[in-house]
Amino acid sequence: QVQLVESGGGLVQAGGSLRLSCAASGRTFSNYAMGWFRQAPGKEREFVAAISWSGVRTFYVDYVKGRFTISREKAKNTVYLQMNSLKPEDTAVYYCAADYAYSSAYYTTARDEYDYWGQGTQVTVSS
Repeated sequence: QVQLVESGGGLVQAGGSLRLSCAASGRTFSNYAMGWFRQAPGKEREFVAAISWSGVRTFYVDYVKGRFTISREKAKNTVYLQMNSLKPEDTAVYYCAADYAYSSAYYTTARDEYDYWGQGTQVTVSS
């Protein structure tokens, strides 16, 4: 089992920044690719960013490229999502997720592939 706990959400004005953290505990964290997803009211949960368990490979959905950065700190068993130039449409509950990886370069954007999820953290961007 892997337990994930997100933090760092909050209320910010458009153009501002937030850094989300996802602390993992349980099984060996380094064997998991990690992803960030978000869910706005009335919408499905959507992919935002992913990082391989090596940390070398990352991938972003188009509308956050250049604004969001995913990273991981293995020593702290933590994954981060740095969010800059936030827009009101970024308002959502943000979730981190873990997917067991058989390769150091593996990551996925597919929601159903992820094995473990955190409880989510609310991000609200005011205009």
